Amino acid sequence: MPTLFHLLAPAVAAFLASLVEAVEALTVVLAIGHVRGWRWALWGAGAAFATLLVLCLLFGPALTRIPLQVVQIVVGGLLLLFGLRWLRKAILRAAGVLALHDEDAAFSSTEAKMAGPARTAGFDAVAFGAAYQIVMLEGIEVVFIVLAVGAGGSALMIPAALGALAAILAVVLLGMFVHRPLSRVPENTLKLIVGVMLTAFGTFWIGEGVGIAWPFRDFMLLALAGVFGAAALTLIEVAKTRSARA
Repeated sequence: MPTLFHLLAPAVAAFLASLVEAVEALTVVLAIGHVRGWRWALWGAGAAFATLLVLCLLFGPALTRIPLQVVQIVVGGLLLLFGLRWLRKAILRAAGVLALHDEDAAFSSTEAKMAGPARTAGFDAVAFGAAYQIVMLEGIEVVFIVLAVGAGGSALMIPAALGALAAILAVVLLGMFVHRPLSRVPENTLKLIVGVMLTAFGTFWIGEGVGIAWPFRDFMLLALAGVFGAAALTLIEVAKTRSARA
């Protein structure tokens, strides 16, 4: 029977990862709505969300038909690569090598790209297509993360899905009230934390898939996260030093 930690870990990982992706999608949808009108921007976002829901319903149960060890090795490998990609960008941004992601700048850039008269009647393919594309793009990453961190079975998939849903609902509700990009969200810090968590999950699942008996069982995730977190902080300082010398 899964422990409380076993259930909370995928929920927290999915929540934080989904929070980052949802903020990025919200920024673009808000910009589209401001420039082109809200009707087709919201229809595009809703259509993408419905598509993602169908993908979850199709591929989620399919994972249960594949041997668990195969799922853990394959998904764990992908999750490890995914987490390392997030970690790399977060480390370089924290070190000042890459510019921090600016939601206000992204909002302004999208507004400029969507420039044109707002459509009050008829189908606005530009607004619908742009909103659909960004929600699908960010949403697919959310779906993958949910499926990956829940790779240990249906008992883990449910808390992972609930964590992602909670993050999406929180961002949507905030967007409805503020109507502005959530630029105060410490996005790079979240990406660093999520990168550490996803890398730890990927390593843990691969280990379980190849038959490693992890000491302390599920709590080994905390140890792995600590190791990757310490390595990330060390690499930030190394990158800062090299950047200053350059």
